[in-house]
Amino acid sequence: MALRIERDADWGVALVVLDRPEKLNAIDLETAGELASLWQELRYDESVRAAVLTGAGTRAFCTGIDRGVTVPQPPSPYAIDDPLLRIGPKANDLWKPVVAAVEGMACGGAFYLLGEVEFVVASREATFFDPHTTYGMVSAYEAIAMAQRMPFGEAARMALMGTAERVGAERAYAIGLVSEVTEPGGAVAAALRAAAVIAGYPTEAVQGTVRAVWSAKEAARSQAMAQAPALIALGNLEPKRQAQLFAGRREGGGAPRVR
Repeated sequence: MALRIERDADWGVALVVLDRPEKLNAIDLETAGELASLWQELRYDESVRAAVLTGAGTRAFCTGIDRGVTVPQPPSPYAIDDPLLRIGPKANDLWKPVVAAVEGMACGGAFYLLGEVEFVVASREATFFDPHTTYGMVSAYEAIAMAQRMPFGEAARMALMGTAERVGAERAYAIGLVSEVTEPGGAVAAALRAAAVIAGYPTEAVQGTVRAVWSAKEAARSQAMAQAPALIALGNLEPKRQAQLFAGRREGGGAPRVR
């Protein structure tokens, strides 16, 4: 199992942990399937009224797709299979509130998850960045998700700067990506406290409020995401060239700037 789930029936809260710390909690096909199945399961679990999502360890919340994974693709230029499209709670029709707790790095495909939670709590040492352009890939779904949570210029800068720049927790708080900053190691506890408060309210009212908040931006989000497959197909370098860029990522780049 690539996920660890802890349910607290007294508080009505589930803690969902991406449990691949040796891979910086990167998502392989097994993890993607487990996430989709879990969100669908929680729709029917009346003992769970809110959830907290985090990553094991302190180095990373999630670093996106596991680079060692091969994703089979249909033999058509009009179809792209993306295993990360189904890993978020909203993609699986779960409207119980989910809070993310971020320690360490959150980058790339992690934004599929962060884009579908209600709010984000982060440790002071957390950093956020999007490496796609550095490796010759279009940041489409990730950039769209972040453009829904951040000012346009900040989302564009993160997507375009690639690995050269990371957004620190304090900056993420200032621009609205993060709603609370904790001391190192404190993100999960803070997120659980918030989730427990929410879970203590009538779940019908809570879920209706979640739907109402999401409806405010869903039309624009859906239209933007409909364009993503074509943009990726046109703009991505061939996988071999991407791999070459990724293999040489440490050469000459220096440490990324944190702001």
